[in-house]
Amino acid sequence: MDTDAIFKALANPMRRQILQWLKSPEQFLSADECGGFEKGVCAGQIEKLGQLSQSTMSNHLSVLQQAGLVTVQKHGQWSYFSRNEALIQQYLDVLKNTL
Repeated sequence: MDTDAIFKALANPMRRQILQWLKSPEQFLSADECGGFEKGVCAGQIEKLGQLSQSTMSNHLSVLQQAGLVTVQKHGQWSYFSRNEALIQQYLDVLKNTL
């Protein structure tokens, strides 16, 4: 776990918002529109929520992925993102024990 990469990723409010959307996607998106959430949330749906350009949102998702906070599954041309709950919990434990 790279705590510096996680701190950097979480420093941006949009990235924290993305993690919140991924935590409870049913609060923000229609399961029918997304084809359910079993695979995660499609990058295009995250882009619509954020109302950012595709390239900007792609960069935010890439930073989260590099930090290990999200995982991605490719299905054809689509990328589905999910939170990495195990790493998030590990990070919270480190914070609790060190700060």
